[in-house]
Amino acid sequence: MDWSYTPLLFVVPLAILIPTIMMLLTLKTGPNNPEPGKMVPYESGILPPTTAEQRFPVRFYLVAVSFLLFDVEALFLFPWAVRFRELGWFGFGAMTIFLFILVLGLAYEWRKGGLEWD
Repeated sequence: MDWSYTPLLFVVPLAILIPTIMMLLTLKTGPNNPEPGKMVPYESGILPPTTAEQRFPVRFYLVAVSFLLFDVEALFLFPWAVRFRELGWFGFGAMTIFLFILVLGLAYEWRKGGLEWD
């Protein structure tokens, strides 16, 4: 008999039971005082500019993804800079190709208007 799955017999029920108990305790003991100001999408008091059914512009998300892309690129530059002398010309060439591809991507995005905010 294979006893390697025995711990799962204890972990799986606990993984189901503990979150269920926590959610029930939150519903029973947590404050519940709904008022009209809390029922709007934004609790700051500012009315939303559109309804939930209308289309939402995705330009913000395009800029955010671009930021993440170039932020991750910076993460690749730090280890390369630390080991620059040990990598030699091969490391320099590899990073040059990497940066060239990123500059091409930035030029493409700039030309397509992905960095325009208005």
